[in-house]
Amino acid sequence: MNVDKLMLQLEQKHPGEVEYLQAVREVLESIEEIYNQNPQFEAAGIIERIVEPDRILTFKVPWVGDDGKVNVNLGYRIQFNNAIGPYKGGLRFHPSVNLSGLKFLGFEQIFKNSLTTLPMGGGKGGSDFDPKGKSDAEVMRFCQGLMMELWKLIGPETDVPAGDIGVGGREIGFLYGMYKKLAKENTGVLTGKGRNWGGSLIRPEATGFGGIYFTREMLATKDDSFEGKVVTISGFGNVAWGAALKATELGAKVVTISGPDGYIYDSEGISGKKIEYMLELRASNNDIVKPYSYEFESGQFYEGKKPWEVKCDIAMPCAIQNELDGEDAKKLVANGVKFVAEVSNMGCTPEAVEVFHSNKIPFGPGKAVNAGGVTVSGLEMSQNSMKLSWSREEVDAKLHSIMCNIHEACVKYGTEADGHIDYVKGANIAGFLKVANAMLDQGVI
Repeated sequence: MNVDKLMLQLEQKHPGEVEYLQAVREVLESIEEIYNQNPQFEAAGIIERIVEPDRILTFKVPWVGDDGKVNVNLGYRIQFNNAIGPYKGGLRFHPSVNLSGLKFLGFEQIFKNSLTTLPMGGGKGGSDFDPKGKSDAEVMRFCQGLMMELWKLIGPETDVPAGDIGVGGREIGFLYGMYKKLAKENTGVLTGKGRNWGGSLIRPEATGFGGIYFTREMLATKDDSFEGKVVTISGFGNVAWGAALKATELGAKVVTISGPDGYIYDSEGISGKKIEYMLELRASNNDIVKPYSYEFESGQFYEGKKPWEVKCDIAMPCAIQNELDGEDAKKLVANGVKFVAEVSNMGCTPEAVEVFHSNKIPFGPGKAVNAGGVTVSGLEMSQNSMKLSWSREEVDAKLHSIMCNIHEACVKYGTEADGHIDYVKGANIAGFLKVANAMLDQGVI
């Protein structure tokens, strides 16, 4: 495999799809050596097949607003790879949603789901619909319109969507209601469902909790722990909330959250009622964190800035892709950061990752660190299949065990001669090998 040659071909075939091409290059560079050691992969065209989705559905979603005006949004579902199980990946509702972003997320999902060891393939979907500022009735009509097209493609053993940015319990409820009506069945076809109708406990916290469990394993490789550590976090949604909650439980002090408007620095630590207030902020449906500084005197608001300028021991991006760039990484290193864990999907740019690697800062990539969300989604699928529900403690124990296993796989394939662990390489190789070998077993399809 020649990475540059393959990337040139992909760039010509998919011009302008920046996020998707970035994600593919990262994986190809990580697996190049092991791929070339296994000629059976080349003979079966594994790379050429795995970088292209099995199928992409794009459709219009017309819906009527409360004012009687007809609106039209675009809907997408990308079914990327189902070698090890049904397609699995979230639905994202946000004005920025486009094909490149969804292809990047779907491609990452293949390897993330593989790392969990649960039988789930990779997929992604969503729409450029913006739920912010919409009434419940408008969101319901849009979700029902989207499902009118989507239901033909999905099913509990075929494709199992979940929530993502802009798609929470309300949206999943509306989507599931219409699916159930059209398909004439109650199944585990969507995850993130309400607790009363098939949902799993700790799903809202799962991504953040899982990120902390993975990072705790990273710390343990250096005989260290969260106790007494200063942690900077970006975002203020479910992911950041779960991470702040669990990090605080383990003795750390979380000092930042952020939004598109800037970031909050709280020297006293974001804990107790302050973590609960994060849920109020998110529920307000406003994409800003400044109100925190009105609610708590210890919270200082820095308009238009990112939290990576704050001195910390552990940095955890929890918001959106490419939110931490090379200059941010240099600031973190200069301020003595000891660990970086990407809880958002591809939260760091390639330049930032290179800064961390060159300075031997342990860096956990999103596909490993944030696998807790899809892990609990997979556990929800299992509970639905068995027609039962597990306690909070049972789900949390299974999540913790799987995150530890993911860390172990990263260490197995990512440990270098000097003992430094390249978690990006380890995660990509571990995730790739399972999928590639399954594809070999199943023939060219």
